[in-house]
Amino acid sequence: MSSLTQFVAFGGVVMLGAMSPGPDFAVVVRRSAVSGRSYGMAAAAGISVGVFVWVAAAATGVAALLAASALAFTVVKVVGAAYLLFLGVKAFRAALRKGGGLDLDVPDPGRRSRRAAFAEGLLTNVLNPKAALFFVALVPQFLTAEAPVGEALLLSLVAPAGTVAWFLTVAGIVGTLRRVFARLAVRRAVDGLTGTALVVLGVNLAASTRP
Repeated sequence: MSSLTQFVAFGGVVMLGAMSPGPDFAVVVRRSAVSGRSYGMAAAAGISVGVFVWVAAAATGVAALLAASALAFTVVKVVGAAYLLFLGVKAFRAALRKGGGLDLDVPDPGRRSRRAAFAEGLLTNVLNPKAALFFVALVPQFLTAEAPVGEALLLSLVAPAGTVAWFLTVAGIVGTLRRVFARLAVRRAVDGLTGTALVVLGVNLAASTRP
């Protein structure tokens, strides 16, 4: 693989995958709405690192072992589903919590650091075995077995670049509208909707099987 067009095409496919509704999107939207734009961007950065991990794993064959091993797939699936359910329940609890409007002078009402938001995004992506299957199927289309290490590394950098560009845009838009999300009714609606999405995604992940 040496064509710039192929690298761009790979990044485009990954970005389209990132745009599809999923746990990554739900986490970035909620973190941006509740904690602020910079926190959403931190979660986006964590997701992009997770994408880098999966692409690197797919390029080196590690992800293929996960996809081929029923035990490994099940372990990651169960842990990932449990984590999504945990995030969903936390969102539900926030939606039901009593309190006034959000003070915009306090960047994080939950007293969570940007490092925690980064970890939330990273774990949401890394603990999703469907991401491994996606890249195991995608990477070989753009990277041959004889490709040098440099090309594999470049491919691993292209994917998170497209992903972070999309999620930074999402975080920026939601963060800009934060005064709207500061309203109690709106914030509860966001927490309720993202909580529902995360729980549904967690249940679907727990019920998923290897193709």
